[in-house]
This record gives sequence, structure tokens and C-alpha cells, in this order.
Amino acid sequence: MRNSIRNAATVAVSALVLGLSPVNAQTLNMGVGSPVTSLDPHYHQLSPNNAVSDMIFDKLVSTDSAARNIPGLALSWTATGPTTWEFKLRPDVKFHNGNAFTAEDVVFTINRLPNVPNSPSSYAAYARPIQRMEIVDPLTIRFHTAAPYPLLPLDMTNVRILDSETHANATTEDFNNGRAAIGTGPWRVVAHRNGDRIEFARNDDYWGDKPAFERVNYRMVTNDATRTASLLSGDLDIIDQVPTSDLARLRRDPNMHVAETVGLRLIFLGLDHLRGANENSPQITDNNGQPLGRNPLADVRVRRALSMAIDRKAIAERVMEGAATPAGQFLPPGTFSHVPDVQAPAYDADAARRLLAEAGYPNGFRITLSGPNDRYINDSRIIQAVGQMWTRIGVRTAVEAQTWSTFVGRAGRQEFSSFLIGWGSNPDGSHPLRNIIGTVSRERGWGASNRGRYSNAEVDRLLTEALVELDEPKREQLLIRAQRIAAEDVAVIPLHIQTNVWAMRRGLTHQARVDELTRAQDTRPAAAR
Repeated sequence: MRNSIRNAATVAVSALVLGLSPVNAQTLNMGVGSPVTSLDPHYHQLSPNNAVSDMIFDKLVSTDSAARNIPGLALSWTATGPTTWEFKLRPDVKFHNGNAFTAEDVVFTINRLPNVPNSPSSYAAYARPIQRMEIVDPLTIRFHTAAPYPLLPLDMTNVRILDSETHANATTEDFNNGRAAIGTGPWRVVAHRNGDRIEFARNDDYWGDKPAFERVNYRMVTNDATRTASLLSGDLDIIDQVPTSDLARLRRDPNMHVAETVGLRLIFLGLDHLRGANENSPQITDNNGQPLGRNPLADVRVRRALSMAIDRKAIAERVMEGAATPAGQFLPPGTFSHVPDVQAPAYDADAARRLLAEAGYPNGFRITLSGPNDRYINDSRIIQAVGQMWTRIGVRTAVEAQTWSTFVGRAGRQEFSSFLIGWGSNPDGSHPLRNIIGTVSRERGWGASNRGRYSNAEVDRLLTEALVELDEPKREQLLIRAQRIAAEDVAVIPLHIQTNVWAMRRGLTHQARVDELTRAQDTRPAAAR
């Protein structure tokens, strides 16, 4: 009885610290700034989707807050030969429906990756290197690859494991309506209202650290002002993608706590590489609005001019209000295969005009710069700023901002000439190279998010070599060379790397992650730490 009284008192004190009533203290109300497009963990490579997938499902290899590999459903992994990886699986793990997790579920999952219909950004690349899977026993699996493949553990950090029985015939729609949203993760799906909210209940049989809350309301609040207002009013307990205009105020507020870290997400501009030099790009005309009969973006001098015309420092300081770092490549310093001599291009409008004239456009041309208005921090403001900068060098720029759901479909159909988008990388240069820069290849699983259709044979050759190189220093140099070539060729125009920021009510703490994933299991009462 004495213990029961003490426990009840502890709950009451924790509730007061959180500013919540004891009844509500076990419900966490979260507000995220980007919509979740699917609960199918293999349908669409998007950070908001991956964050929710990490709440429902588990991976063989997990990552900590600094994106370092740690055991997940696999306790260990070992290269037992040049083309063989052996994974020892965690025992006594069950799916939400009670089914036991075994090696058969891993085989089923890997086989499913390339076969998800209508995937706008496929996970197939993570299955391609695997030639054959061998079940040694229910808790041991071997992956056989056609060639040495050092990245297999890293690839497994992207693959959420499904149940071979439950998901044998499950469609993406079955996941989205909740029927198939069954994993081994720390949370069970209670209800899903697409584009609005997801309700979760704690999985009390979870094999890992138990979440601090019994229930979670995971709300998609894409309007920045509404998200902050809901936090300040107490309607929400924690928000991500904190509006930069509210950062200073929230940091000063004694009733609020802010968690932040420099992330791995590059915000960049994609360009139309699909149309050749003598083809019209869909959103480029001459100054009279007539088709040019050629694609200026096929000329590297034009691409360099557009990059040099952007004042990245001004965007980082004024638009992002300090919550960004100007960048010239995908990875920040300190990550594997960061290219030390590739810096953020210096702003030089005069040099940009000279390059345009040299390329045959002394009077510039007209272009439309597209982007989302509800996906990345200040996304519509960024494209407005870039549009003004391009217009100053004679490239008269119309800005077209639209909802993410509309934008991403059009980008996938290559309807844009130039567009703003982001990519949150694993801390390894092969990740953006395979997904963004490598030539689109269904056979290889490359270019799943190469919406500009960039292609460079030398970059592909170096990437191919890197993917089979077991010597880490040699592999790093191959990736550095490939990234340097892509940077010199202006495959994309990097802008900045985001700082990931969460704000929450006093009495809560949140583990800030470099991969920016907003997961309920990372939020706890401060007193519990």
C-alpha cells in the first residue's frame, strides 16, 4: 500500500511539473509541420513517413541521435566473407498481433521493397545488392551479394521489417487505413486520419525501452503560426519545424524548452537535366514569353551562374534567421566522405552575368522556380528570395509555391525546370549519390529521388567502385571524387543545411536527432531522465 501511495504521488508531481492534470499526463500531443503521406513503410522515402514508421516498425539496424548505427532487431552483424553478411536476430520479439519475429520476416521484407506499386520514391535500392538470402536458423540470416558490399548494414537502417504472415497480401491502402499498420515498434496505431492526425497507443510488450506516455496524438499542423500558437496555448505539448520567426521568443519563455542540433538535411535546387541542349524546358522562355528552342540549363555555365547569383549567407541569416548553415554539398563537416574543399559558392552577381553572356544569354531569359509551401522551414520564403536574386542577374524568375502533395507529384513527373526540395541523408556520401545524383536505373535501384534526371557517367563509375570497396579510406576517397565532380558540374544547387529545432512545454525533454525524425519515443518528462 505504501508503494502504491508513493507511486501515485510521483505521478501527480510529474503531472504538475508538466503543467498537465494527472488524467492527461499520460497523453502526449505532438504537432508536426509536414504531412505524413503513407503508413506503408516501403512506399515513399520521406522523413515524415520515416519518423512515423519508426514508431510502428523496427529495423535490423537502428541509429542513435547522431545517426550512428546501433543494434535494432539485429543484435549483431558480421562480414563472414567478401560477399556475405551474417545478422544475428533479437530473440523473443513479437509483432503487435502476437506473431513472433523471425528470419522469414526479413526475407519477406527485402523481397517486397522493389515491388511496391506506384512508389514515388522507392526503397528498392536497399534490396538491389542482395543476390540471395539464406536462413541459417530462425534467428540467423545471411545476405549474399554479387560483389563485396560494405554498405549493407547502413542500408538496413532504411528498411522497416514486416510480418511475412500478416503482410503477405497487404496493399499500401491496407497500411493507410490501419489494418496492416502492425509492426514490432513501440507504438500501435489506434486511428489514422490521412493528412490530419494519427493516434497511437503504447506497445507495452515492446522489446526495447518503454515509451514514457500511454497515448500519443500525432497531429499534422502545417501552418507555422498555428503550430506555435497551439504550443503556447497548451493544445500541443511539443512541435517540430519551429518557425524561425518564433525561435527567439520561445528560447526566452520560461514555460518553454527548445532542443536543437545541426541536421543532415540539405535544402537545394533541382534543375531540368532531362531535356537536351536543343529541347525546350517546360518552364523556360525567352524574354517575350516564347519558347527558346533550347534548354539553357544544359549548359554548365548557366547552372554556375544561377548558383553564384544566390546569396546563401543572406538566406541563412535573414530568411532562416540563423537556423541554417550555407552549403555547397550534401553532407556537413565531420561526416563520412564530406568533401573538405567544396565550400558554399560565393555570391558574385557580376560574375554570374558574365557567365550568362558567355553562354549566349546576355539578356537572360525567363524561368519559373517551383517549390512547396508546407514542407520545409521557410520553403516559400526561400524560393521568393532566390527568385529575386536570379531576376537581378537578368534571369526573370516567376515563383510558384504549392502544397507538398501537389508539388511532389509534379516533380516526379519532371514538370519543372527548377525547383526547391530537400534531402535528409545518412551520414555517408553514397546515400545522396545513389538517390539524387546517380543515373536513374530501376535495375540498380538508383535515382529514386533524382527528379531532375541528372546523369554523369564518371560519377556513376566512381559510385559503382565505391559500393564494392571494403577498404574504408579508399571508399571514402571514391565518394569524395564523385561528389566533387557533381559539385563542379552543378548537378544540383545546394543552398543550406537546416538546423533541426523542436520546442516543448516546460517539464518535457526531447532527444534532438540529426536525421530530424520526430518520434514520440524521444520525448519524456524531464524528471524521468
